Amino acid sequence: MITHIQGRLVEKNPTNIVIDCGGVGYEIHISLHTFSNLPQSENVKLFTHLLVKEDSHTLFGFADQFERELFRLLISVSGVGASTARTMLSSIHPNAIKEAIAHGDVGTIQSIKGIGAKTAQRVILDLKDKILKVYAIDDILSKSSNTNKEEALSALETLGFLRKQAEKVCDKICNENPDATVETIIKLALKNL
Repeated sequence: MITHIQGRLVEKNPTNIVIDCGGVGYEIHISLHTFSNLPQSENVKLFTHLLVKEDSHTLFGFADQFERELFRLLISVSGVGASTARTMLSSIHPNAIKEAIAHGDVGTIQSIKGIGAKTAQRVILDLKDKILKVYAIDDILSKSSNTNKEEALSALETLGFLRKQAEKVCDKICNENPDATVETIIKLALKNL
């Protein structure tokens, strides 16, 4: 609805700012990344995302369109709300989040305050394919089959299968289907275990 706001910076805090636009002051919630990229001049332009709930309308602002798109991807994940997404963007540079998701780096995502192992895995599982497609990260695709195999192994272990037994089956599947997704590896492995 509101895609960007340009106006005079009236108030500046690490978590929110107020921009005077045509005589109306808009409170905009921001990440620390956006805060560090705010210009020194009074004239400011931020890309925005309007979050509408039953009891509130909250405007989130971003220094660039990439950060806004990453925010939108993060809030699309079940269990990740707007405040959690903003915390993620405040804790780690948006490019580092993108790389961590693309590489399946659960540790980096989990290192963010308030993000547990399950949420980190869900973020990677839900967003990895989208990140790879949208940002055309070719060098990651060559590593993805190994990462897919590791994720599949982890899932199979969670289901109660022995790692050695599951690893043999997953190796065979990955050799026969090098482009297999995590879901495909798990489905084929379940048939063979």
